[in-house]
Amino acid sequence: MKSLKILISAYACRPGMGSEPGVGWNTVRSLVKHHKIWVLTREDNRPFIEAELANNPIPGLQFVYCDLPLSGFWKQGLQGVHLHYYLWQISAYFRARQLHSEVGFDVVHHITYVRYSSPSFLSFLPIPFIWGPVGGGESAPKPFWQDFSFRGRIYEIVRSLAHRIGESDPFARLTAEKSVLVRATTEDTAQRLRQMGAKNIQVFSESGLSQEEISRLSQCPMPDISTFRFISMARLLHWKGLHLGLRAFAKANLPNSEYWILGEGPERKSLESLAEQLGVTNQVKFWGRLSRDETLQKLGECHVLLHPSLHDSGGWVCLEAMAAGRPVVCLDLGGPSVQVTTETGFKVPANNPDQVVHDLAEVMTRLAKDSELRVGMGQAGQRLVREGFSWEAKGECLAKLYEEIANCYFFQVDRVANLKKS
Repeated sequence: MKSLKILISAYACRPGMGSEPGVGWNTVRSLVKHHKIWVLTREDNRPFIEAELANNPIPGLQFVYCDLPLSGFWKQGLQGVHLHYYLWQISAYFRARQLHSEVGFDVVHHITYVRYSSPSFLSFLPIPFIWGPVGGGESAPKPFWQDFSFRGRIYEIVRSLAHRIGESDPFARLTAEKSVLVRATTEDTAQRLRQMGAKNIQVFSESGLSQEEISRLSQCPMPDISTFRFISMARLLHWKGLHLGLRAFAKANLPNSEYWILGEGPERKSLESLAEQLGVTNQVKFWGRLSRDETLQKLGECHVLLHPSLHDSGGWVCLEAMAAGRPVVCLDLGGPSVQVTTETGFKVPANNPDQVVHDLAEVMTRLAKDSELRVGMGQAGQRLVREGFSWEAKGECLAKLYEEIANCYFFQVDRVANLKKS
């Protein structure tokens, strides 16, 4: 494989973290084994990155930091973060243009943030531009809004409106049009991107696990206890669908069973009240927010992951559960639908709340009663994560993709040059 010079735009990039900072860090760390990597990121990521590199140097990986004047001012509140990100992209473009004149990059790739309706101005550089994985095009199906609180419905309306405004941003549309490849986390996002003018789109999960994490999770044997346990690990938000999980657990009415819910959030009191109304308070345990080590320990004490989220772009907990050899029960929506297969779990169609509760209860009952099915799905999940979702495997595939795109681009450049000469 030819070594290329790659510029990565990673607004979020920190070692030892999950979510988008983890995507940024783990992606560039895996890529540097194949190409020369320059990473353009925020100034406030510097202390974390430099501390890690001081202990574990990574040859060939160079970080370039840039930020806005009065950076802290722009990031007041969630909307302030989105504004800061937008303005940072402008600053990053001018820094990247200067870098390109000095280095001469072969490919530029924007990997974080992953909001499809916000532009990346690095798409204006005169080299092949890859965008994503980008997400955010998912939304909770309208029939499920009937269960949301007033606050939850307002959230969904504002979120949808913000994305539609973003889609009309000419710079976001130009980003989609100029990308030689857009990676979308879900088919819902891919559909939105097509309407914005993107021509070459792949549906590709942003989530991954390191070999160390995969190895550690594989050491979690299925518990050999008389009590059968389902587990959900999520922020307690309306769109995480835990109210559907509770209703399904109650409907399944399985003897000697428990439902563990890990996480904290504004819906906790509502969920606790629902458990009481359903008569399952003694079987449902709310553990609150736990450390990662404690969370993985609880996962090891349970048999099945229940993840009824209504619009996740990612779904990291599904990967963790599969790596631990646990079947996953999710809705056929968003990121979990991309990750989970029929061999590793059950993806329940999401037509309306009553149908989902009925179908979830059926598959939960089936898994509770069929130990061979659980073991088979668990083993298939471990294979899937090991072969397709390790950062090392994802990095190798991406490195090959860069070479294909660069070769195609420079072939076209040479062809145009030769035509002009003739």
